[in-house]
Amino acid sequence: MPKTIKGKIALGIGALFVLLLTISIVAFVFINLLSHRTENLLTANYKTIRYCNQMMHAVNTKSLDSNSLNIFEENLLLQEKNITEQGEREATQKLRLYFELIKKRLDDTTIIDSVNKQLYTIALLNQHALEYKNEKALQTAGSAKLWISVLTAILILISFTLVVNFPGYIANPIRLLTEGIKEIAQKNYNKRIYIDNKDEFGEMASAFNKMAEKLYEYENSNINQLMFEKQRVETIINQMNDGVVGLDSKGKILFINNTAQQVLNLKANEIRGKYAPDIALRNDLLRFILQKDKKQQPLKIVVDGKENYFSIDNKTVETEDKIIGEVFILKNITLFKELDISKTNLLATISHELKTPISSIKMSTKLIEDKRTGSLNTEQKELIDNINEDAERLLKLTGELLNMTQVETGNIQLKLQKVSPEEIIDIALKALHTQAEQKQIHLSVNTNENLPDILADADKTSWVLINILGNAIKYSNTNGSVKIDLTLVNNMIHFTVKDDGPGIDEKYVSRIFDRYFKVPGTQQTGTGLGLAISKEFIEAQGGNISFSNNPEKGATVTFSLPIV
Repeated sequence: MPKTIKGKIALGIGALFVLLLTISIVAFVFINLLSHRTENLLTANYKTIRYCNQMMHAVNTKSLDSNSLNIFEENLLLQEKNITEQGEREATQKLRLYFELIKKRLDDTTIIDSVNKQLYTIALLNQHALEYKNEKALQTAGSAKLWISVLTAILILISFTLVVNFPGYIANPIRLLTEGIKEIAQKNYNKRIYIDNKDEFGEMASAFNKMAEKLYEYENSNINQLMFEKQRVETIINQMNDGVVGLDSKGKILFINNTAQQVLNLKANEIRGKYAPDIALRNDLLRFILQKDKKQQPLKIVVDGKENYFSIDNKTVETEDKIIGEVFILKNITLFKELDISKTNLLATISHELKTPISSIKMSTKLIEDKRTGSLNTEQKELIDNINEDAERLLKLTGELLNMTQVETGNIQLKLQKVSPEEIIDIALKALHTQAEQKQIHLSVNTNENLPDILADADKTSWVLINILGNAIKYSNTNGSVKIDLTLVNNMIHFTVKDDGPGIDEKYVSRIFDRYFKVPGTQQTGTGLGLAISKEFIEAQGGNISFSNNPEKGATVTFSLPIV
């Protein structure tokens, strides 16, 4: 008896195959035997009886003529070739002798009687043979039915036994294994499977029991350590000054520390294990935190009657290329925000206070340059020019710092009104006319006729264009050119400034609008705030601004504002 499932299945199927093959062979043998005997029954004896009938009819006619003799002789010849039974040959030979005598003595009735007697003898021999062969055929058919019935009964009995017992033999161990796996999934590591078979199912049950035993040992040996580590991590998270919210891969809340509970006004025991978006439906702050496309700006939240500022950061937790959760961190940046506000206020105060003495210096130098106060020698005039340049630089610096304080505090004061784009360009060209002449820069304006007015703050938009044109003139080569294009695209007026300078390295393009950023390797005397302030001014008016290097040479700055 095989010990493996494969061997047992092969044995059962092999037994069925052998029985089917045996039945097929027996049926084939008996069918061939019946076919052979039936064929003999029909072909030999039946023909002889037919020949005898033909000859008897020919010889017993009223007038024995040559035609009757021919029929008799034809059938006699056929009979002589179809002798199959014992005694048939002798009777046929006598029949031949009597026939020869008839041909000589046609009117001798005695000879005709002898002929009829021989014909009767031959027919009787074949009739007995027919009866005997028929009996043999019936016996063969009975034997065939018996053997086939016995073999079929055995086949049905074996098949029924396999159908009844084999599915249970396969299914019962699988059912036990399934129940055991479900118990293990419920952390019931005491579950065991008992199968007495010595085949693969027995080995499977033994392996399952060993696995359950190892899991039981591992659970009992590590549960205390895991609980200790879990409590320690929870304690560390709860002591953090930053709010922390952890979600699993399905978006359910795993943990929330004390700071996050206080900020979000939620209780851990009420929301732990619940679907976070469902909680966010009744908690605006949590809904904002869970948003993927939120703007990264500090949140001002009142906690214990004090304004606190938080930045939101989220981290996806992955292991082996599989996301297992997500952590949202509310970083408390109140101290940094307070320092930033103090810095902004200080810059605003200093800038505002510096404008008055700087304006006084410029007024004083202008009075000194007036010829009514006396003439200046060459050295004195150079000193006055230097003082004017420094005062102008300081005045521009304080102006940028004041604008920056508006941006940082969010208090950009706009005076939106209908203004002509050409008017903005005219203001900028007049302001930079002298600077362009000093470097011999050619300024050209390309515009379409009858452009509609824009809705903008004329002063701030002019300041932006002056700042962009000033940079273009500064970085263009002597005797170079700066082009200004005005176009209407999708209800927006586009101001495009192109220079023929060196442009900037592509790796710095993405930072060109950052505050205080200066391209490394360039000799800049500014604050790095001009383009940053320009971006804030344009976007505050509902427009856009962009920078790109020209394919041939130089740089392009484009800003757009909506038409009225």
